[in-house]
Amino acid sequence: MPDNTKKIVIIGATSAIAHACARLWALGAAEFFLVGRDPEKLRQAAEDLTVRGAGQVATYVLDANELAKHPAMLARCFETLGRIDIALIAHGTLPDQAACEQDVNLALQEFSSNGLSVIALLTLLANRMEAQGSGTLAVISSVAGDRGRPSNYLYGTAKAAVTTFCEGLRGRLYKAGVHVITIKPGFVDTPMTQGLPLPKLLVASPEAVAKSICQAIEKRTNTLYTPAFWWAIMLVIKHIPTFIFKRARL
Repeated sequence: MPDNTKKIVIIGATSAIAHACARLWALGAAEFFLVGRDPEKLRQAAEDLTVRGAGQVATYVLDANELAKHPAMLARCFETLGRIDIALIAHGTLPDQAACEQDVNLALQEFSSNGLSVIALLTLLANRMEAQGSGTLAVISSVAGDRGRPSNYLYGTAKAAVTTFCEGLRGRLYKAGVHVITIKPGFVDTPMTQGLPLPKLLVASPEAVAKSICQAIEKRTNTLYTPAFWWAIMLVIKHIPTFIFKRARL
């Protein structure tokens, strides 16, 4: 009999959005390979998913910036799950823009965390899933990548790189039966945004964002703005003339 159980790898599995997605998938008895930096948080996440109905839940400790360790992690992932139906890349940081402007090494480190490490993982996953001939690569980018704003252009640059990479990868893998979805959240109420002066009406919960992500993966959506109203907001922002945009406090 065919195995219809979803096999899911999540990189950045302890992030609020990623774990909210995992909780929804656990209701369908999915099997997981959870990757993150903090072993204790990974253990807690695994226990939570098991209680909620997940099948096998394996964990793997990895700092995604250690690019040389990616192949060993993916080898263990395939040994554990056998195949990958969904790969969710959800790790990242929110840099201190002012600090990055003064420290080249910090700027490059943050660009690696949010951009280079994602591209490295996608390259390895794409080759594996292309050979497999199925599955979905779901990548959390950001609306910040749609246009460079003075307040967070280091972060936005990294996310723009990820978005562009995903667009090209989508076209390549389409022929192999593998789908790539780029996820662009707006403001989300997570530990990463805690303390920031965000407009409350525009801030979504991780659970609401996770629901839209899971639905979009099922529909094989190409690009997801979540909540959906961010599509309209970013459409306006992208079309503001440069001579006005460079004067704006954004």
